[in-house]
Amino acid sequence: MTTALDTDSDPKDRFISAFEVNHGQTLNGTSASISKQREDAIEHFAELGIPTNDLELWKYTNIAKIIDRPYTLPLGAEPPSVDESDIAPFLIDDMNAHRVVLVNGRVDESLSDIGELPSGVVVSSLAQAGDEHPDVVEEHYGRYADYEDDAMTALNTAFVQDGAFAYVPSGTIVEKPIFFLHITASDEDLFLQPRHLFVVEDGAIAKIVEAQHALTDAQTFTNTVGEAFVGERGNLDHYLFQDEGHSASQVHTRAAQQKDNSVYSTQAVTYTGEVIRNNATVEADGTFCESNLFGLVIGKDDMHVDNHTRMDHVQPDCNSNELYKHVLNDESTAVFNGKVYVARGSQRIDAYQQNDTLVMDNDAQIYTKPELEIYADDVECSHGATTGQVDEEGVFYLRSRGISERQARILMLQAFSEEVLSELGIDAFRDHVTELVRDRFATYV
Repeated sequence: MTTALDTDSDPKDRFISAFEVNHGQTLNGTSASISKQREDAIEHFAELGIPTNDLELWKYTNIAKIIDRPYTLPLGAEPPSVDESDIAPFLIDDMNAHRVVLVNGRVDESLSDIGELPSGVVVSSLAQAGDEHPDVVEEHYGRYADYEDDAMTALNTAFVQDGAFAYVPSGTIVEKPIFFLHITASDEDLFLQPRHLFVVEDGAIAKIVEAQHALTDAQTFTNTVGEAFVGERGNLDHYLFQDEGHSASQVHTRAAQQKDNSVYSTQAVTYTGEVIRNNATVEADGTFCESNLFGLVIGKDDMHVDNHTRMDHVQPDCNSNELYKHVLNDESTAVFNGKVYVARGSQRIDAYQQNDTLVMDNDAQIYTKPELEIYADDVECSHGATTGQVDEEGVFYLRSRGISERQARILMLQAFSEEVLSELGIDAFRDHVTELVRDRFATYV
């Protein structure tokens, strides 16, 4: 079943009307609490409305203009026809992983290859998890992503039907990466709203890779919300690669909570897209937590990429590292707004935040705003931002060693991006992304 959004009305009213028509039918819920969250979320969305440039957090990104298009909401369970040959170009050589393929936000078991999982580990669709593991889902679903104050999260919470789910029980180590391959496929302009939930319990270790690709040139908008929980002494690495093509826009929200002595690392590499907004929020709700947030944007044409981060230190004795880099060519635009928040009484916090940008063309733009908000006095927190062009002295040095000017500039760009790419902790995935980035740089010079 699909629902065409009424383009004769205000965008906010279109979604509210679609919810009223479908609630209790395709928009039911696997539990009473999730159904109640839907109703609460649509009420908050009605109050908040589509974000506009009048809001400080959306000052440089006109998402309302992108949403005001004649999209279709695919609310039925009928998947488009996608086969192994379609996804083959997006598989990563040499990455031995538990693979789950989602087509238009729904798990396609015929294309997935999960393989044998350690005892107790669950990798499935969110809808299936709601039926088979309701205790885990209800304990964590909707707990970390704020739908009361964030309109796009509220919209996702109201309309969510499926998405990715991973559960790693206490003390379990998942040796192989868990690979969620997201495919968009349709001849129609779609508005998709997948929801992901990753739970890594006490002492457990896992690595999760998400890669987004498209088999269509239709205009699409994907409003994703992903929630992650890392228990005491747990460790979760979460990587996102965005490559859906020039006609795909999205708001991608990642919200995580950590407990004592845990480590959470997340990274987003944005390679293609029309308008992309990435929100990453981490709450270190435990002592001796380590949090790492990284991002890399490779801008071309008129891409617009907006990265917003919030690192919440609400307990003492924690550290966080944050590094976002942009390489912008043509008329591409990037936005970075990162906030480190240290709550009252959260002493002995060591927080680092940095945003660096290379602007390759006079028409490219960067808006950057690193922030610190600190209510404790025994902390070491720093933030900074740099914007510039390729270091000509570095190019001259390489040329003096017999390297051509073109190759020297490519090497300088690679060196700039390597500080972020080196944090991708899966060799095959890092090599795959690095090669794509290198190919892009070869077109810049």
